Amino acid sequence: MAEGRTEKPARKRAEPKAVSAVPNEGLDRIWRAFLNSMRGLQEGLLTESAIRQEMAIAAFGLVLSFFVARDIWTWMALVGSMLLVLSAEFLNTAIERLCDHVHPDKHEAIRITKDLASAGVFFALVLCGLVWLAALWTRFAT
Repeated sequence: MAEGRTEKPARKRAEPKAVSAVPNEGLDRIWRAFLNSMRGLQEGLLTESAIRQEMAIAAFGLVLSFFVARDIWTWMALVGSMLLVLSAEFLNTAIERLCDHVHPDKHEAIRITKDLASAGVFFALVLCGLVWLAALWTRFAT
């Protein structure tokens, strides 16, 4: 070893730490994921007017779908398109909340990120509208 240099101590390999005492496997993992989802659903319903509005429309649409759909596949498309809108809205809300947390002040990059997430909701709404128009057309105009 060269004079004036000190030898660095060997790095100890860190042992992985257990995140929780309860194993996160199998049914336990699925149950915990379900509880996380329910907390997210509750948070969205309590704090976001767009989610409440879209949930009310979806509840009405669910009832209406039984009268509009002639077969199971049309019904699945009607309900699935509404679920897609709700999924997009929850993701949009999560992105907006994260952006606000990371950078609470106005910033151009944050605005663009929020606008992109909002565009995702817009296209889910367009798809939902097209599916409903096609189902209504098929049911009542033919």
